[in-house]
Amino acid sequence: MVTEDDVRALALTLPETLEKPMYGTPAFYVRGRWFARIREEGDVLVLPVGSEEEKAGLIAAEPETFFTTAHYDGHATVLVRFGAVGAEEMGELLTDAWRLRAPKRLAAAFDA
Repeated sequence: MVTEDDVRALALTLPETLEKPMYGTPAFYVRGRWFARIREEGDVLVLPVGSEEEKAGLIAAEPETFFTTAHYDGHATVLVRFGAVGAEEMGELLTDAWRLRAPKRLAAAFDA
């Protein structure tokens, strides 16, 4: 199980990541584009994914880990329960979300 502090530490290891509030909760940005936000509950992370199909696939495959709410209907955004993932998986999820939002050159340099 990861904590808010774990999420923060993992997110801030990614290049050019900054933390600043979004809707009064901690959020993480790469060059001004958000890629993760901790929800009000404090144990749920909001992440962008590649498509609504990918979102549906994650939720169908692991409903104890991934879910959504009506607020996110129509958006390629998934919710992740902190208690259902370990640090390694959370790091991978954050990195994938970061890659989606990072400028192409920055992501390519990171992957090189």
